[in-house]
Amino acid sequence: MASTLRLRPPTQRIPTARTSPRGLPAAGRDSGVPDTLVPGNAKWAVGGIIGGSAAAGLLAAGSSALALYFARRVITPVRVREEDQEVLAVIRDGRDLQVILKATPDSTVEGVYGFFFDGGRGHARLGRILSYSPAEQTVLREVEAVYSGDLTRARRGYWSGAVHPDPAAIGLPAEEVQIEVDGGTAPAWLVRAAPASDVPAGTPSSDVWAIMVHGRGATRQEGLRAVRVARDLGLSSLLISYRNDGLAPSAEDGRYGLGSTEWHDVEAAISYALDQGAREVVLFGWSMGGAICLQTADLSRYHHLIRAMVLDAPVINWVNVLAHHAELNRIPSAVGRYGQLMMSHRLGRRLTGLAAPVDLKAMDWVSRAVELRTPTLILHSVDDEYVPYGPSADLAERNPEMVTFETFNTARHTKEWNVDPERWEALVTAWLRQQLAPRPTPAG
Repeated sequence: MASTLRLRPPTQRIPTARTSPRGLPAAGRDSGVPDTLVPGNAKWAVGGIIGGSAAAGLLAAGSSALALYFARRVITPVRVREEDQEVLAVIRDGRDLQVILKATPDSTVEGVYGFFFDGGRGHARLGRILSYSPAEQTVLREVEAVYSGDLTRARRGYWSGAVHPDPAAIGLPAEEVQIEVDGGTAPAWLVRAAPASDVPAGTPSSDVWAIMVHGRGATRQEGLRAVRVARDLGLSSLLISYRNDGLAPSAEDGRYGLGSTEWHDVEAAISYALDQGAREVVLFGWSMGGAICLQTADLSRYHHLIRAMVLDAPVINWVNVLAHHAELNRIPSAVGRYGQLMMSHRLGRRLTGLAAPVDLKAMDWVSRAVELRTPTLILHSVDDEYVPYGPSADLAERNPEMVTFETFNTARHTKEWNVDPERWEALVTAWLRQQLAPRPTPAG
């Protein structure tokens, strides 16, 4: 989930009570209650009650509008990302480039990151912090590569965990393939497993495939961080697109299902892999992609062929995440819950534009912990500002047989690899090697 739910609700203007020339509230004069039936001092009380009711109605209407706005922002794809990171200067140091950025919670965390600019057409890879001035609120970072665009002319851009633009940028050959999904075909990158002669002895056979599922507002580029690990383990990787992500066909309603609909596209990807010779798959999911993987493991006709799941900063419980974002946006908790109700109730679909309600309870995997029967590795930063790590920890605590939980520090949302790629890759490699080991054959 790359984009944030920064809400800018329209200002709710609450009209003030009009007053008559004699100073009486207009509601008292126009209320339909004859003045002759209202004692003098009671007119003020009646006017106050009616005026208070009107104000309460306006406030209720404002709350409903805000709840609807919140709900629609959650389920509506954002086509143009906000360029919220300011570029102050680009410095040439011999053949190398350095960039001075406005200090933000993203730009001041160590690691390697993608930086997109010029409406997403430009893409650079930014590396280590060279200097940081809290007083001036600036940070100087190394520019490791510019894949497209002219960074020297950029004034704004947006931060991303997607470091590389395509498999070629990490030195791997790939095929552009098309997967049949509802409404057409969805493009995917297929990075085939290394030839048997190039992998260490004891590496599992290549009939297990990895399927990479990106998060909300991201693209298949997000999964490139895991491809080399998968390939070193003898897995072919399928980096997919899915409905409403800008590459795959849009859903008929043009709305996210938060995992409740997108899993069909993952199932289609599994079907493609099976047709290409795969026997089993490992699902990798980031953020909302994690929620999609969980739904796939629960609902797909291929659930028994999912050998394992690796989930990075996954959404384990949407109710928790939506409550967190309501709080971040200073939306009263009751209004936030009303927004959730609009998404999950059949009567709310006319307002939200959803073709069908989103069953948030069915996607609460803390409550459903014992139902998860697929071995799962969860990697989640305790400093994740977007999807709190608590539900991930709770799921692991409630189902330790199936769930292994590893925490990271300082990394922001889905950027665990970016902060510490060596540790991320070592953890995933060691855990997956165990899951992919040949299963014992029953005697006889």
